[in-house]
Amino acid sequence: MLPVAAVEAVVAAALAEDAPWGDATTEALLGPDVRATARLVAREDGVLADVGVLAAALRQASALADAPGTPPPAVRLLVADGERFTTGAVLAEVEGSARAVLRAERVALNLVQRLSGVATLTAAFVAEVARTGCRVVDTRKTTPGLRALERAAVRCGGGRNHRTTLSDAVMVKDNHLAVLTAGGWDDAVVTDGLRRLRDRLPHTTSVEVEVDRLDQLDAVLAAGVDVVLLDNMAPDELRRGVERVGGRALVEASGGVRLSTVGAIARSGVDLVSVGALTQAAPCLDLGLDVDVDAGEPGERA
Repeated sequence: MLPVAAVEAVVAAALAEDAPWGDATTEALLGPDVRATARLVAREDGVLADVGVLAAALRQASALADAPGTPPPAVRLLVADGERFTTGAVLAEVEGSARAVLRAERVALNLVQRLSGVATLTAAFVAEVARTGCRVVDTRKTTPGLRALERAAVRCGGGRNHRTTLSDAVMVKDNHLAVLTAGGWDDAVVTDGLRRLRDRLPHTTSVEVEVDRLDQLDAVLAAGVDVVLLDNMAPDELRRGVERVGGRALVEASGGVRLSTVGAIARSGVDLVSVGALTQAAPCLDLGLDVDVDAGEPGERA
């Protein structure tokens, strides 16, 4: 569930960045009573991830641009989050104060385009692993400040979320193990270190450990970990890793996963495949906000 506060904070920061002292053009050109209608239109096929951004941008822009008590522009979503659409589809309709609509336009588009790009790319990855039982999950490789929204967009595309922050879960990476073993792998040191780690944790906390060689698995599994991450391994090596784990832990694959390779990785038998590209490589989807302004009676424009 995406906290409303996360959307509101991102939108507020974006509006402040885009119009720190108001919208000089719109405020000089159009009077406060001018109304506008707008349509959010798809310029290409995709999957929508609005996650409340459009409504939040219009609501906050109205509070900044309109007279006190003016109702914010009404938003009617015609396509739901996670729903596919085709080029030319009208995704949403907006009606309200022209000053608010025009002030919110670029911020709303920047965010919805970005998030829908993440959802669309995620849906493509999910389609490649269909019927394998493998889940596509994201990583912490997110845009600073946009993590909560981008992770919601991954869910819109049918993907799952990995840990959100370093505080959420225990994940022992290769650099942790390098420090633990002073740069040289030692099975006994690794097993003992992971057991001591488990002893310090609540019983509800799962432990995931990354390995980059199959000969490291025995020491890790001996500590009773919950998930092993096989990093940068080809499908054949992943298959051998799954066999070696033998159901004693969940198996995650990661490292350089591409749309062209994720299917073969999933068919190796891994339970999860984490893909940094979902948020790192997603393009912004081409969407437009087509605005019409009703000039009203003479003298209302400025």
